[in-house]
Amino acid sequence: MEGCTFSISTMDERVDDAMRSEPPVSVTPRVTPFNQRAYRDALGNFGTGVTIITATGSEGPVGMTVNSFASVSLDPALVLWSLAKSSGRFAPFAEAQNYAIHVLCADQQDLASAFARNGNAFHACDWVLNGHGVPQIEGAIARFDCTRNAVHDAGDHLIIVGQVENFVHRQSEPLIFAKGSFGGFRRND
Repeated sequence: MEGCTFSISTMDERVDDAMRSEPPVSVTPRVTPFNQRAYRDALGNFGTGVTIITATGSEGPVGMTVNSFASVSLDPALVLWSLAKSSGRFAPFAEAQNYAIHVLCADQQDLASAFARNGNAFHACDWVLNGHGVPQIEGAIARFDCTRNAVHDAGDHLIIVGQVENFVHRQSEPLIFAKGSFGGFRRND
């Protein structure tokens, strides 16, 4: 690769490199407990939508606020989300064959906070059970009813891929999460 320089450098070398007009591309070392906070802060610069994922476990309905939701495929209709292995709600979601993903609107920040704190925060919203016994929260701007398609081990998380069996949506402004805070979306018209 002509014209490219790759290096692994110390902090002193990086400062020296910064003084040059053409700094080399550096390979960042593996994340350690010493720089894990900085890594999380860097990831926090990527704004995401906010979802509540619901399922029914052995102790009844359970929900959690999740921002690691993404589409995977249009045909077949697949979505994914990530479940922390350290979560107190790990077991019911890791075992769930059916679940619902609710995309929250801008005025549902309190609901997102309630489910972030408590997996049994259903008192904070109107909801019904679908035909699979999965709680469906009223008022979300979109809901995806899913059947588990695959689960992938990924470090300290599981990546759960779901096949979308049904979905509904309506027009509204989404709730956004970035830099550790909730906010809204502003169009640049």
